[in-house]
Amino acid sequence: MDIQLISIQQFQNFLLCLSRVAALVAAIPVFNSRQVPPQLKVGLAFATTLVLFPLMAPHTPGTSFTLAGFGLLMVNEALIGLMLGLVAQLIFTAVSFGGTIIGYQMGFAAANIFDPQTTQQLSLMSQFQNVLAILIFLALDIHHIFFRAIVESYILLPPGNLDFSGDAVPMLMHLGSNMFLLGIKFSAPVLALLLISNMVLGILARVFPQLNVFMLSFPMNIGIAFLVIGLTLDMTLLILRREFDTIGTSFFQLLELLR
Repeated sequence: MDIQLISIQQFQNFLLCLSRVAALVAAIPVFNSRQVPPQLKVGLAFATTLVLFPLMAPHTPGTSFTLAGFGLLMVNEALIGLMLGLVAQLIFTAVSFGGTIIGYQMGFAAANIFDPQTTQQLSLMSQFQNVLAILIFLALDIHHIFFRAIVESYILLPPGNLDFSGDAVPMLMHLGSNMFLLGIKFSAPVLALLLISNMVLGILARVFPQLNVFMLSFPMNIGIAFLVIGLTLDMTLLILRREFDTIGTSFFQLLELLR
């Protein structure tokens, strides 16, 4: 006698939940790093799905699907998870962008290092700002918001309901444009002081032609930049905390627009 532990419908619903959770886990900042082993990502996604599936089961489809329809539905679920992860990833991109601007103004344009998260060459200050943002992200337990958002996403946007014809795409474009504005906010204090420093050095070069302004500008700009970064760490923390606090609201707005 054959004993069927779970039905085909339940197994399909579990795979649908797994596809959304796996895409979101793969897109969460820090967890999407190349340094995190793929086995750990798969295990975390599978374990999270096992824990949350009883909560998400009432909001999953109650009918079986054809192979083509089921495959298309899994792609839709993966897109939802990736878009939720993109909302938070834009903040870290803004931090790296601001650090790159600071590094170029300081004279660190050629001092690049390998970033294990993006497998690209980044400036020293960009990597410093990125690591600082990651530490704040983990210290504030912002990654917990993602796991709460998984369950809430099934209430607002059950599988099978995905509409890009609304304002979801314009919202993502707005968040992308806000990324550049946020990067300028991070680098503005340093840029302002370095601009004043260059103006002073330009005046000194006119008053004292024999002064080697080019050699003097390097240690002076580096010292001023590090001093300003140290004095504005509290402001950086406040900006990052404010942006991280809006992640949950952005999640729910995006899910509402995708309905």
